[in-house]
Formats: sequence, structure tokens, C-alpha cells
Amino acid sequence: MNPTTREDATEKAKVLITAGIERALLLDDVPVKEMDVTKEVLVIGGGIGGISAALVIGNAGYKTYLVDALPSIGGKMAQLDRTFPTDDCAI
Repeated sequence: MNPTTREDATEKAKVLITAGIERALLLDDVPVKEMDVTKEVLVIGGGIGGISAALVIGNAGYKTYLVDALPSIGGKMAQLDRTFPTDDCAI
């Protein structure tokens, strides 16, 4: 069914919507599972993005753990002595 007129397209849309509703009526409910959670977050990656994410999440009240594969954080920014456009110190 490939509609060629506006009216045909409208009818096709009505058929598809009706079919979707009928199919949804046959679906089972999604089971609800309750579990205890803690307000803790693990941020993987100590680059500028990870540091920023950890700060925002921490300021939102979550206990935040920041991990990186290297012994120091900062990523590529830690390798720069100044940044564009202001030539400010990168760290």
C-alpha cells in the first residue's frame, strides 16, 4: 500500500495507528522490580569530560568516584601548557 494522494496517506496512517493500538492491547505489562539503590556514581575517565561530569554529579548530591587508567587525571589537557584562545594555563 503505497499512497499516492493525501487522502490515501491519511487512510494509511489511520490503519497503522489502529494496528499499533490493537497490538499494544495484546502486550503483557512490564514486570516491576524493586531494588535498593545508593546515591553513588562511578565516572570512568579522568579527562576534562570525566572531571566535569564528576563535578556536576557530585554537586547534585551523589557520592562520586572518578577513575582513570593513568596515575594522574587531566587527560590531554594535562599535557598542554596553555589553551586557545586566551593562552591561559591548561591546568
